[in-house]
Amino acid sequence: MSEHALPDGWSSKRLKYVATYNDEVLPEGTDEDQEIDYVEISGVSLARGIEEVQRVTFGQAPSRARRKVRTGDILVSTVRTYLRAIAKVDEASPDLIASTGFCVVRPGDDVDNGFIGWAAKSEPFVTQVVARSVGVSYPAINASELVNIQVPLPPLETQQRIARFLDEKTARIDGLVEKKRALLERLAEKRQALITRAVTKGLKPNAAMKPSGIDWLGDIPAHWEVLPLKRVLRSSTYGVSASLEPTGVVAVLRMGNLVDGEVDLGDLRFLDEVDENLLLEAGDVVFNRTNSLDLVGKASIFRGGVDFPVSLASYLVRFRFSDRYLPEYANFVMGTEVLLALARTLALPSIGQANLNPSRYAQIEFPIPPIAEQAAIVDYLIEQASRIETVWDRIDRSRQQLADYRAALVTAAVTGQIVELA
Repeated sequence: MSEHALPDGWSSKRLKYVATYNDEVLPEGTDEDQEIDYVEISGVSLARGIEEVQRVTFGQAPSRARRKVRTGDILVSTVRTYLRAIAKVDEASPDLIASTGFCVVRPGDDVDNGFIGWAAKSEPFVTQVVARSVGVSYPAINASELVNIQVPLPPLETQQRIARFLDEKTARIDGLVEKKRALLERLAEKRQALITRAVTKGLKPNAAMKPSGIDWLGDIPAHWEVLPLKRVLRSSTYGVSASLEPTGVVAVLRMGNLVDGEVDLGDLRFLDEVDENLLLEAGDVVFNRTNSLDLVGKASIFRGGVDFPVSLASYLVRFRFSDRYLPEYANFVMGTEVLLALARTLALPSIGQANLNPSRYAQIEFPIPPIAEQAAIVDYLIEQASRIETVWDRIDRSRQQLADYRAALVTAAVTGQIVELA
């Protein structure tokens, strides 16, 4: 912000003139059994500050666990700056250590550390951090460049008043945001419970039931079958193993294209040529077979409707179903928490990376209602999911509006735009 836009009596200075940075490091000779509280970039967010702290020994910690952190310090991520990982440290444990991916800013005694912390979280400062970062896939900024960014500087008493104001106001907003988040979690749980009940118990509450003989299924309607998935599969196919390009003829799905049970055709990568047996058809269900365990088994249905061929990467698998099993129904079953848990148990490695072999997956016993009943269940779930999504969107918009208001309030306060505070 230019100095002439600030209120009378305010100035602006480079951060390095009101704070030091990266003052203390954990020495290489630290006892490997010494326990530390470690903060990684993924454990910090702009809105919620430090969200995750890992208690580990120095010997177990990554080599980047080096920066000592004190109460009143400010953590500003210098790598992957688009994540906007910035936090005020209101209370640090004696053993708090941050990744070297942070610049640890320590405000001087002649400024209020609370105010400087809020200034570092304001939009003008964050925008400068991102704008001065270098690199495309892994943007980063040198700490020495970061502390050259200007921060507004009102008189000390005004700094303290603004910090108190923002502490109080943002705490109220954060409470409202947390309530919205809890509502979204309950909606997600309701959706999951609705799907699980429909695909395992059917739509008729008074239907005669029988034991399925399968732990994850329990009792099922008496007229349903239970069969290994392979009995209703036409084929299963691994994806293509090749280096992908930004452009080409054939789109290749990756993990990020599997979104909430639907194939999302955004952010695609391509190949010039793929075996036609590896091309997807409308109704194919694609799932992730490897990578981190919490992603294994995640599935989405490909609905087609595009004018270019689509294939899939090698860590994905395509299931194509027979006429006895609707792919939409299969996709709902594969997305239930109980089946995902079972699939991930099958994927647990004795050594190395988790891997869900499609042949092992296809041995899982699935519920097989009559085809007309499958269609009725699919129609019901699509309708109910649409209603839940409408409510979800309304709550999520409200949550985002609160988050936007919070960000605007911080910027307005630290730049002197709130008259009664300036």
